Amino acid sequence: MEKQKEIVIETRIGTQSISMDKVIEFPRGLLGFEDHHSFTLLQLRDASPFLVLQSMDAPNLGFLVADPYSFIDDYPVVINSVDEETLQVDDPADVAVLVTVTIPHGRPENTALNLSGPILVNRKSRRGVQTPLTDKNVPTQLYLNIEGK
Repeated sequence: MEKQKEIVIETRIGTQSISMDKVIEFPRGLLGFEDHHSFTLLQLRDASPFLVLQSMDAPNLGFLVADPYSFIDDYPVVINSVDEETLQVDDPADVAVLVTVTIPHGRPENTALNLSGPILVNRKSRRGVQTPLTDKNVPTQLYLNIEGK
């Protein structure tokens, strides 16, 4: 059995060794970062709902992300046919939903989930897309009170 290849990358949280089967391809890039296509998810701490979506080729390009369902029950994300094709979806249960997280400098009490542009990742195909949320009933942000946690 062939050993899985790993690559060492530099990130803002230090040097990381990444297994190539953990690389996620974003064919369209991310909103505002369309030229960056290869990312990986880095765990910050065990059992933390927060991860870093780290660019594989730009050490300073990483986004704090979270599973929105760790904080809210009702977040209706619909995968359109174009995104479904890009993600190569066979089973919708294979698609993970992530949202970016904003923590204003010096004001952690104003930490917010950005709900307007969810990031969808197919765990099986290792492909991802960021898609605008069109449901006008969903707020664009959800503020978290994380003081003392």
